[in-house]
Amino acid sequence: MAGRIRQADVEELKQRVNIADVIGDYVTLKSAGVGSMKGLCPFHDERSPSFHVRPTVGYFHCFGCGESGDVYTFVQKMDHLSFTESIERLAQRINFELHYVEGSGKPNESGNRSRILAANTAAAEFFVAQLATPGAAEGRKFLGERGFDKAAAEHFGIGYAPKAWNELRDHLKTKGFTEEEQLQAGLLSQGDKGVYDRFRGRVIWPIRDVTGQTIGFGARKLFDDDQGPKYLNTPETPVYHKQQVLYGLDLAKRDVSKTRRIVVVEGYTDVMAAHLSGVTTAVATCGTSFGVEHIKLIRRIMGDDSGLGEVIFTFDPDAAGQKAAMRAFAEEQRFAAQTFVAVAPEGLDPCDLRLAHGEQAVRDLMDAKVPMFEFVIRQMLKNYNLDTVEGRVAALREAAPVVADIRDSALRPGYTRELARLTGVDVSEAQVAVSNAVKASRSKGMQTTSEGARQGYAGPSTARPAGAPGAPADIAGEAVAEPEGPRVFELKNDPSTRLERDAMMALIQYPELVGLELAADAVQSAIMDANLATVRDAIGANVNELGGETWLDRIQNDLPHDFKPLVTQLAVAPLPQKNAEQTQSYCRGVVISLIERDLVRRKSELVGRLQRTSVDQGEVSREIQRELLELETKRRSLRED
Repeated sequence: MAGRIRQADVEELKQRVNIADVIGDYVTLKSAGVGSMKGLCPFHDERSPSFHVRPTVGYFHCFGCGESGDVYTFVQKMDHLSFTESIERLAQRINFELHYVEGSGKPNESGNRSRILAANTAAAEFFVAQLATPGAAEGRKFLGERGFDKAAAEHFGIGYAPKAWNELRDHLKTKGFTEEEQLQAGLLSQGDKGVYDRFRGRVIWPIRDVTGQTIGFGARKLFDDDQGPKYLNTPETPVYHKQQVLYGLDLAKRDVSKTRRIVVVEGYTDVMAAHLSGVTTAVATCGTSFGVEHIKLIRRIMGDDSGLGEVIFTFDPDAAGQKAAMRAFAEEQRFAAQTFVAVAPEGLDPCDLRLAHGEQAVRDLMDAKVPMFEFVIRQMLKNYNLDTVEGRVAALREAAPVVADIRDSALRPGYTRELARLTGVDVSEAQVAVSNAVKASRSKGMQTTSEGARQGYAGPSTARPAGAPGAPADIAGEAVAEPEGPRVFELKNDPSTRLERDAMMALIQYPELVGLELAADAVQSAIMDANLATVRDAIGANVNELGGETWLDRIQNDLPHDFKPLVTQLAVAPLPQKNAEQTQSYCRGVVISLIERDLVRRKSELVGRLQRTSVDQGEVSREIQRELLELETKRRSLRED
């Protein structure tokens, strides 16, 4: 058995590695005086930096949460490594040769994180090599049709997975990787007849962490006989957690830190198109919706503590894109930076925009951004008939809290006037509505705990009290309030909320009985209860892989931590059917009722639009009538079901 690393090497390596450079891969550090640097702590969520690094002594300490240690400790905690693995990771970083006291080689690493990362690296090289083979013609065609040449593919490490069932597996075996290691890396899948390559006949994107290490893959199907989802990602592994990674951040992080600007797009090809067009701060989520963990990651890299940065979201103009925008807005207050939305006039995503109008158009899109608040207000107002008094009052009532929630109070008067103009009410009416919303927000804040409670609890605070010895004056007192216990969800008992609750219960408890078609429609349906809407979004993020033993875990993984008790509650609550034979009928019935309610809502909106359409808008009128016919056809098919 190989032995431990020689202690002299451990000490020498620590001296050679600059701790600020290592931590700088994860956190944007700024000067905090002679010999000291600071940034936003990567171990807990905070508004202002309390995480300090002293390169000359090789240690870090957070005065907010109490985490501290040397460079080995930091790498261990950030990447969940053992002590030995952290040493080997840093040695590899600077090409430092390690010596082992016992035996002649490294310790047995079978199945650990280092082996998974090594397997991913070998797989990435294999995929890249395959892209140049005759069998990858369809993959090269896919890239070429989207404006990506060989140089672009090489820059982003794009590859191709052969259609064969075991080609990657057999290749990695020759490199010394066992099937068990490949399974743990998510490179193989387990079937009734054994293991097989997870990715087959697809274009492959390597997904890297902020340090540039390949932790997973994203794959796009190319062939009609591929029965899998359009995009298939690496499953959750010891190194890959989709909620904590952003595609392209390894390439974008330096410019994000330098310019204090980041652009969040919706797909891998959009990231490529943006970077090739000069928007080198573009990133994308990997098979999940934009969430709290992504925000924490961005804030650390951006150094988001002054309010001077910019976060720009690009969304498709369709219903799914609009819902994505509203989800992003729900978390907007977690940023200190200003948030914006950029939507191309023709509804093109960055990849298609580059193809249709060139790279300058992609750059212009970012310059044409609008503030998130303005975008959200306009989206809200689309739901109301502003030609009626009732519609204007309802619209004002819903949009006023958005204006009230603007952090910069100097902006509120301007947005109040804009709200009055958009809704068609007097400025004085808008001022009263916003003022009432501000008071309601403050009252609600007093009933919770503090600003920290609204941002989300990140763990018990070990912050020093203000003025405590060793606590810098500018960061003392950054404590996060200790929570009183798990969040309690008290859902309303009205018919609308009961329907939404029961439909979510059916989808969580019996997804296979509901079926993929109904489930896909359900997760696109409107949910009025905000808590249940969050659960619906988590279900929607996993609907393409409906059901299975890990179904509940996957839903939980796509939820903010404090929402997990709600999903557990929905998962164990009894359904009202009388016997097992009625389960499928009940589950499908309640989900159909939710979908039908949404169809009725959409029909009502379309009828209102049709009534407001003038006689000279014949084409618009016909389009609305076509949509109405489609909705009615959908309703009839649901009733038949």
